[in-house]
Amino acid sequence: KTNHDSTIKDIQAALYELCWHVIQGNFKLDLSASVLCDMMDLRDDMPSILADVFSILDIETSSLEEKNKRDHYTQLVGACLFFVPDAILKERLDPETLESLGLIKQAHQFNQKIVKIKTKLFYKQQKFNLLREENEGYAKLITELGQDLSGNITSHIVLESIKSLIGCFNLDPNRVLDIILEVYECRSDQDEFFLPLIKSYMCEPLTLCHILGFKFKFNQEPNEETPTSLYHIAAALLHHNLIELEDIYVHLMPLDASIVEEHKREITEAKQIARKLTMVVVPSEKTEDKEREKEEEKNDKAPDNQKLGLLEALLRIGDWHHAQSIMDQMPSFYATSHKAIALALCQLLHLTVEPLYRRSGVPKGAKGCLLRPLKNKRAPRPAESFEDLRRDVFSMLCYLGPHLSHDPILFAKIVRLGKGFMKEYPLTGLYSGDQVLLPSLSLMECNACMSEELWGLFKLFPYQHRYRLYGQWKNETYTSHPLLVKVKAQTVDRAKYIMKRLTKENVKPSGRQIGKLSHSNPTILFDYILSQIQWYDNLIGPVVDSLKYLTSLNYDVMAYCIIEALANPEKEKMKHDDTTISSWLQSLASLCGAVFRKYPIELAGLLQYVTNTLKAGKSFDLLILKEVVQKMAGIEITDEMTSEQMEAMTGGEQLKAEGGYFGQIRNTKKSSQRLKDALLDHDLALPLCLLMAQQRNGVVFLEGGEKHLKLVGKLYDQCHDTLVQFGGFLASNLSTEDYIKRVPSIDILCNQFHTPHDAAFFLSRPMYGHQILSKYDELKKAEKSNRQQQKVHKYVAACELVMSPVHEAVVSLHPPRVWDDLRPQFYATFWSLTMYDLAVPHNAYDREVKKLQLQVQVIEENPDVPMNKKKKEKERCTALQEKLQEEEKKQLEHVQRVLHRLKLEKDNWLLAKSTKNETITKFLQLCLFPRCIFSAIDAVYCARFVELVHQQKTPNFCTLLCYDRVFSDIIYTVASCTENESRRYGRFLCCMLETVTRWHSDRAVYEKECGNYPGFLTIFRATGFDGGNKADQLDYENFRHVVHKWHYKLTKASVHCLETGEYTHIRNILIVLTKILPCYPKVLNLGQALECRVHKICLEEKEKRPDLYALAMGYSGQLKGRKAHMVPENEFHHKEQPVRSATPVSQQNGPGTTAKPATNASKTEEGVSEDADRAKDKSQGAAKPANKANSTAAKVTTSNGNGEKKEKKEKTPGSTLETKGESRREKQRDERGAGGKEERAPREGKEKTPKADRDKQKAEEKSNKEDNKAKTGNGEPKEPSRERDTGAKESKSKEKGGDRSAMSGSLKSPVPRLESAESERDHKRRKLETHSSPSHSSSVKVSMA
Repeated sequence: KTNHDSTIKDIQAALYELCWHVIQGNFKLDLSASVLCDMMDLRDDMPSILADVFSILDIETSSLEEKNKRDHYTQLVGACLFFVPDAILKERLDPETLESLGLIKQAHQFNQKIVKIKTKLFYKQQKFNLLREENEGYAKLITELGQDLSGNITSHIVLESIKSLIGCFNLDPNRVLDIILEVYECRSDQDEFFLPLIKSYMCEPLTLCHILGFKFKFNQEPNEETPTSLYHIAAALLHHNLIELEDIYVHLMPLDASIVEEHKREITEAKQIARKLTMVVVPSEKTEDKEREKEEEKNDKAPDNQKLGLLEALLRIGDWHHAQSIMDQMPSFYATSHKAIALALCQLLHLTVEPLYRRSGVPKGAKGCLLRPLKNKRAPRPAESFEDLRRDVFSMLCYLGPHLSHDPILFAKIVRLGKGFMKEYPLTGLYSGDQVLLPSLSLMECNACMSEELWGLFKLFPYQHRYRLYGQWKNETYTSHPLLVKVKAQTVDRAKYIMKRLTKENVKPSGRQIGKLSHSNPTILFDYILSQIQWYDNLIGPVVDSLKYLTSLNYDVMAYCIIEALANPEKEKMKHDDTTISSWLQSLASLCGAVFRKYPIELAGLLQYVTNTLKAGKSFDLLILKEVVQKMAGIEITDEMTSEQMEAMTGGEQLKAEGGYFGQIRNTKKSSQRLKDALLDHDLALPLCLLMAQQRNGVVFLEGGEKHLKLVGKLYDQCHDTLVQFGGFLASNLSTEDYIKRVPSIDILCNQFHTPHDAAFFLSRPMYGHQILSKYDELKKAEKSNRQQQKVHKYVAACELVMSPVHEAVVSLHPPRVWDDLRPQFYATFWSLTMYDLAVPHNAYDREVKKLQLQVQVIEENPDVPMNKKKKEKERCTALQEKLQEEEKKQLEHVQRVLHRLKLEKDNWLLAKSTKNETITKFLQLCLFPRCIFSAIDAVYCARFVELVHQQKTPNFCTLLCYDRVFSDIIYTVASCTENESRRYGRFLCCMLETVTRWHSDRAVYEKECGNYPGFLTIFRATGFDGGNKADQLDYENFRHVVHKWHYKLTKASVHCLETGEYTHIRNILIVLTKILPCYPKVLNLGQALECRVHKICLEEKEKRPDLYALAMGYSGQLKGRKAHMVPENEFHHKEQPVRSATPVSQQNGPGTTAKPATNASKTEEGVSEDADRAKDKSQGAAKPANKANSTAAKVTTSNGNGEKKEKKEKTPGSTLETKGESRREKQRDERGAGGKEERAPREGKEKTPKADRDKQKAEEKSNKEDNKAKTGNGEPKEPSRERDTGAKESKSKEKGGDRSAMSGSLKSPVPRLESAESERDHKRRKLETHSSPSHSSSVKVSMA
């Protein structure tokens, strides 16, 4: 056909060219006519083709101005008249042209005749005489069409009969077609007969469309309803292409514009309903509204929508192509919002997915109901493979949208197919999840089974994709459709109703209601519940208990909603006063801990959220991690532990669980495992630790900014506590392999990840313990030996193998000069051990065993307890007892091994290449202070470690100097602590004081534990330290003087902090004082001085700072309770009368005052001077025994080396102990001669002397006594400041120079404080606050009269 058309066109073009040249005068007329005549023989239709060309030329030449061309045309047509029929030319040419050719007489008459004929043909209706048509013909026609078609009757046979009837009875063909359609309506199941009949009878689609259109038009009357059968035949005719959709669509009502308007109106009405539900309405108005709605429902009968009726019919017969075209004309989901259409589409989906579902989707054991496929061969092809689902099923689901809810069975089928589809095509089924499955679930009525089915599919997605789906479901889906808008409002209304009535007493019924509501619309429900919890934290308990009826999907949605609530950018995470974390965040954190512990919710999303916030430099959300770890693992972080709990925490895991926490740790095994798995599966364990360690120091600088100091401190504490808690969880739950695999070596942690040293060792410590034990077990297995000595040697060998790389690694952590005094082995040993390694808490073990025995006894005596329960409880208690006893035995063996190892190591711990003062400074700075404020257990550990180093008789370790440095000048350390660090520091001081108090209380104890120990030598001989002369040891009474001095120093520092008026100073010192209350104050006058100052704080802060007032009142009350245990000063130490009488003022008891005892000559050297210095000073060394004999009493002081001058820490080259003692003795003689008032003047004057003058004065004094000695060398090395080696706090922890002078001083009894001296003290304090912080060095020196 295509070739034929192109040939005709070519001929027409050639003829046109020929004729046009003739008209132009280029060709001769007769020759051209001859050629045309010859061409007529080529084809039968050549005359017709030539007539078409003449017709075109007729139009073109008639409009030309040149008459000669028109004449040429007329002559050409005239020459062709003999071989082109007149009839064809009369059809094609214009009447005027025909007249000029002589084919017609007059053009005007010809036109009139054409009009009459056309009118008769097309506009004049044939008036059939119905009587003449004979009704019998129609009756026979109906009989013919209504006959039984089961036999051999075909549409061709019936068509011949119909033609005969039309001819015989003169029937109207159009009317016959109408009757055929009417009968087809009545017999709509006979598609196979009627469709070929109609196709054969009438081939003109428009005629058929008009007749169908009249039928639809007739049913558009107000009280008429379009029959289903009419929709069916229209759909069948469309499906078989007998009519076009565009032709029939215009006959259907309502108009598309009306449908759009109706859809908009429905959305508006839905929003109004939602608004009404959220408004507070008076009860009378509610009843009126309900009555009005009922009346509207009665009156508003849905109008007959013929487009939807046709759509339904198309879907029923499986014509998806045409159905899709109709739905595209309407708003989204408008068509499927009508139940009949949704069900029809669902049925079509059932049939399409059936074969694939039978093969891949049916669960084991399920039979299912077989569906008969459509007979229609043109329907969508059933899916045989997952690839086929892409063809039609996904598009059908998208058109169905939320209305899949009408068919829960299909919903389940789609979900089950989705599981299989996801295995072959990961992540491609997501779009059906957010557009179809979740919205459909929202419209289902409380179907828990569908929720669980859907979870089976969703759990195949990673949580990131699931949360994206939940986010769309919560924030976008409910605005897309009027039904969903209403459902959201109803859910919120119902949630309000339930939450108003939820209490502890009705948790079960309320929980069931929450469960029912959550199956369909969890996002809306949980959003409201969380908003209530943020306001009312007392709802947390009942809400958590009521969530037990949720499905797995709901729990997952709950996790998402919690994270979204936490990340809400509109919520401020601080209260308006900017000093505390907002209560809504605290409430959500508590809820997180409780919910994630109790229910099997995936933790990965929440943990990743916390990690992301940390990475962004924000630590507020660590509160969540803290709560989750506490609830799920049972690991509490609190500095308010009792002494019994603290003791229990130094034991094994079982003892910790039984006696170390406030709440009994029960049933945390499963929840701990879940938390561990989440951390390991998503590789979050180490990143969280590192981020917390980095963020802890970053809090001050990155988050601090303009925040209140109190809030910064709380954030720092929260960050630190969570790190300790989280690290403890990892240490106790991760296997050795997991831990070692994830935690890098100490040098990588510190140098590459910039982890602070204390945190790095905290993370590495469990790893060292694991490695040593595993290596020890290997060595035991390799050579079996039961001898205890052999086991100990193997343990020491295991320690060396494991710790040797650590000793090498720690060298890079500090400058080389550090290792001149401390050996890396000592440093690593200090940081790698714990309290578990140093001592066995026998009392704690005994206490817990007795508790369990008592429980057994109580159970036995209780007659109400059933026998089987008694038996179970007894078995549990007995098993726990055995575990505790076994654990105690195991720890005892371990401690013995560790102590033996330390005994072997101790000789190589301290090198002391520089002074003893330097050694102690480095030990304090790099070991003791950073660790004592790390945790409460570490605080105890530090104190016990110092005692252990002393007990081991460690060479080069001056115990006395160490204690002196700890108790002197605590102002700076206290001032730089946070609230929790103050508690830990206080606990550390308390433990140190306990040891000192034990030695102080009994001469026998002192002699036994300190008498012949190198730590209490006052002179270290150049020949060595063993076998020290008794005269070189600090005797008991002098030790009591020293202890009194320490108590005085603590009092002075405490009073200074209380007088500063600074919030942190006052708060921290009150916390520290409360912690050390069992051991301090012991002296009555010091206690009175403290009590007086604390009372003043109570008066001053009552209105201004209530939290300080509460602390002060608490301490004041406890201090009064301790008064009975305080003793006068002369009972605390032997107090001798001064050589010269002092003024009456000096005899009064002021803050920290004592009468001046005569100074002594016992020498406890500062850093004990270097060997070279000793060699130079032999003459002075010889003078020392004589001085000692002449002294009336020995006294040891902590000198800060002329405090003011210590700002730069530059000492005169050979400033040994003796030099300082001589200059001090000379000063003291001068001072004693001057009396009380003059006695204070030099010190006050000295404090007020400018630095340059002070330097000069000191130089002159020294040059008078030891001119030669002052010129030797370049002085002692500058001592490192006593500071906690945490980068974020260096600036805080450095001590100020002014306080050095205030806190330093000889062991002379301090001058009493008088009210008249108040202004002097204020002046000093202001002066102190302006000085920079020198190092914390102080040394035990001799002061002589």
